[in-house]
Amino acid sequence: MSVPAPGPRPGDPRPEQDRPVAALRAEVDAAVAALDALDVRPVSEHPAAFERVHAALGRALSAGSERE
Repeated sequence: MSVPAPGPRPGDPRPEQDRPVAALRAEVDAAVAALDALDVRPVSEHPAAFERVHAALGRALSAGSERE
């Protein structure tokens, strides 16, 4: 007996700007993209860049329950 595959999950019906997860994803993307420029930044600025990524990821993970 085969089990049918579930269909696609319905999307969030709210406009994109009102979706907390979408806003958090954009924040994470921006923080991670900033790491690309670390090779031309002073080493003293590296910890702050990593802290921004860590904070953005923490906010995104803690908001994960809003996706349900």
